[in-house]
Amino acid sequence: MIRIVLQVIGIVVLIGAVTMVTLKIDNMGADGPSILFPGGELVTGELHSGPDPDWRFTDDIAVIELQLDNPMSSRRIFVMESGGKVYVPSGYMRSFLGRLWKDWAFQVAEGDGLAVARINGIRYKRQLIRVTEGEDIDGVARKLAEKYSGGAPDAVANTIKSINDGDTWIFEMAPRVGATDEN
Repeated sequence: MIRIVLQVIGIVVLIGAVTMVTLKIDNMGADGPSILFPGGELVTGELHSGPDPDWRFTDDIAVIELQLDNPMSSRRIFVMESGGKVYVPSGYMRSFLGRLWKDWAFQVAEGDGLAVARINGIRYKRQLIRVTEGEDIDGVARKLAEKYSGGAPDAVANTIKSINDGDTWIFEMAPRVGATDEN
């Protein structure tokens, strides 16, 4: 009897694993990520041209779609504005889970950081630059804690500590140098 139960459990786990792998592979070529899986190149939406917008509009947006150019993949990610600049965070960077789940941040740190962000259907060509120190950190930490953790004073302090300890990485989404309006 126990053997049959173990076989049934094994089959259910196998079906679940095959389903998850199939969905992940299927979504790799999609125009953007799904809720659970990374996606492919962001191709729809107007490509922004001209000066950067006032990024404070992102205060009302929980997540954006962010695509790395190398390797080509996209994901949903938090976003915040601070001091007129726009930033994205990546947490859990020193944990085993973070190394698996947040591979995009390691790819940015090791690569050229070229990316495309799609926000409200508009695509912005960007250069991701990791920020590790300076005045920007306090403002970004404050905004991150207010927007995603309720903004209590201890949440801000914990966020600053997490950034300073390397548990949370912050990337400025700077304009690409020499970015053109070509697709």
